[in-house]
Amino acid sequence: MQIKLINIGFGNIVSANRIIAIVSPESAPIKRVITEARDRGMLIDATYGRRTRAVIVTDSGHVVLSAVQPETVKHRLHTKEVSAVEEEE
Repeated sequence: MQIKLINIGFGNIVSANRIIAIVSPESAPIKRVITEARDRGMLIDATYGRRTRAVIVTDSGHVVLSAVQPETVKHRLHTKEVSAVEEEE
């Protein structure tokens, strides 16, 4: 299995294979997810003190905060997938 990495801003990288969801942090349930991850020690803050714009949930239970818009992360993920398919062909 090939490891695909995604830039989530400021040179921070997450394994694309481990991402379950990329969501906006605005809703109360997502804010609860962030709080619970912080309490469990499973929160990774990659915002460098900036406003959180995307919350990335991984299959390991980690929650990653990013200052990049969810659409931008999705676009980077999609671009990686397209380039990987082209390389295989």
